[in-house]
Amino acid sequence: MIVVDARYIATATNVDGLPPPAFPEVAFAGRSNVGKSSLINCLVERNKLVRTSNTPGQTRGISIFRLELKNATARATIDLVDLPGYGYAKRSKHERKSWGPMIEGFLEQRVGLCGVVIIVDARRGVEEEDDQLLEYLAHIGRPTLVVATKLDKLTKSERAPRLAAITQQAGIKPLGVSAETREGRDVLFARVLELADVGP
Repeated sequence: MIVVDARYIATATNVDGLPPPAFPEVAFAGRSNVGKSSLINCLVERNKLVRTSNTPGQTRGISIFRLELKNATARATIDLVDLPGYGYAKRSKHERKSWGPMIEGFLEQRVGLCGVVIIVDARRGVEEEDDQLLEYLAHIGRPTLVVATKLDKLTKSERAPRLAAITQQAGIKPLGVSAETREGRDVLFARVLELADVGP
């Protein structure tokens, strides 16, 4: 499947403010500095679909982006959901506290949600908030994929040990990806379609 169209649909600060799910949804979550927006842009092959910033923590609501896909014999539509980044200390305490119920409400209640991609920095591995989210998703039974991004920041000899450490930390073998070089993009795209139950 290839992306023939990608567009922004909506942003809301609570689940009730989002349009009802119309297509399979895959959510993306991660700390505020892991390059989530860049990774989604790389995945959908659009440079500016998701706004990126030099300042971490700019995503404050839940945003939905719709992809139109096709191959030689079929067409499909899926929605990618960009969840607010967590763990960014410069946000107010009240704002950071409000994100927990917002994200939990979405992950628990959203009937269209097929799976969650947790993004970690390949250099730092699974941090405390990532571990908590992994445990929570396992508890509520949401299918989960772990992506180790910024792979281009590691040398070839550093990659295998770092990915092995993340596997041990997360209990899930991660996909190594670089939004900068597109390494691992096609494998991740195939896994996202698998989560959404789309494709051959």
